[in-house]
Amino acid sequence: MLKETEAILADLISFPTVSSDSNLDMMAWMANWLEHHGAKVELFADASGAKANMFATIGPDVPGGVVLSGHSDVVPVTDQVWHSNPFHLTERDDLLLGRGACDMKGFIAAAIAMADPLSKTPLKRPVHLCFTHDEEVGCMGARALVPELERRGYAPRMAIVGEPTDMKIIEGHKGCCEYTCRFHGLEGHGSAPARGVNAVEYAVRYVTRLMTLAEQLKTRVPANSRFDPPWTTVNVGRLYGGVAHNVIPGFAEVDWEMRPVQSGDAHFVKDALEAYVETELLPAMRKVNPEARIETQVIGEVAGLEPMSDNAARDLVAQLTGNDDCGVVPFSTEGGLFQEMGMSVVICGPGSIAQAHKPDEFVSRQQLSQCLTMLEGIGRSVAA
Repeated sequence: MLKETEAILADLISFPTVSSDSNLDMMAWMANWLEHHGAKVELFADASGAKANMFATIGPDVPGGVVLSGHSDVVPVTDQVWHSNPFHLTERDDLLLGRGACDMKGFIAAAIAMADPLSKTPLKRPVHLCFTHDEEVGCMGARALVPELERRGYAPRMAIVGEPTDMKIIEGHKGCCEYTCRFHGLEGHGSAPARGVNAVEYAVRYVTRLMTLAEQLKTRVPANSRFDPPWTTVNVGRLYGGVAHNVIPGFAEVDWEMRPVQSGDAHFVKDALEAYVETELLPAMRKVNPEARIETQVIGEVAGLEPMSDNAARDLVAQLTGNDDCGVVPFSTEGGLFQEMGMSVVICGPGSIAQAHKPDEFVSRQQLSQCLTMLEGIGRSVAA
């Protein structure tokens, strides 16, 4: 099974499914493989028609069962120094190198390799393979797929998200909310600042207010928070605006993100910013230019995965791996979206997050083998 998984991984890595590009060729390859091995495959194209999600089912069409989830997209290799072709699987000291090897085509390859033995097993409940697009840029694919699955009446009991965790069990993570805020003021000559509306100035005031809120979030730590840091964090990733020293900038743009530990924190920040914009920034801007405006674009709002005392997925994976230690992580996954569907969810997959997004990304044969052992156990659990 391991050699077949490696061969599948080699094929998957050969598809350069960077988030900015299409994943359709890889999806077609996987669909063909899975259908050949007895799976029912559904593809869901995005609005552009250049990308798709996949939801494949092995076993009976009944409620319950397990979702094995992974994302098809990878981050770019631009400006990275690799010692081998990033889109060709390379072996080095029992490590398998290539873009996406651990994040997260290794898990996807293992899940696909299980299709043949699962299709030959009289399953009592289904195993679903869920592969999405654009996870790396805001879980766009999963956010579109989840309501579609709900509309079609799918009701799996649990989900295993195979993000790289060194095969350790992760039962919780923060959410991830990303925004772009655009400030439209009024250009003018730098010698007469009162006659213009300096968009950069108002963007700076917005960021200053955001940083004040970031400090206030440190006082809202939930009891017994296990995250590091334990509070909701805010990061300003980019501030752009202006063309010259002596020109009042008429446009500015701010990219920022928030990683909530609880949903109330997200509402706290957004409500405070909206009030600040409406009662202070916009009135001041429109005294000079009535057409001035501030626009906020939601890039992505991905729910966190809340640790639950009752978690069937965690308990099953702990039993199969022999590891009762369960942790939480600050990075986000698609797990929170599946939890919102009513599933119990755990994150567990081969490879290390420390290798993800870096040159010479790799997954070890040892962890691929451990992953296959876990997936074989999951197959037995739905056949019992």
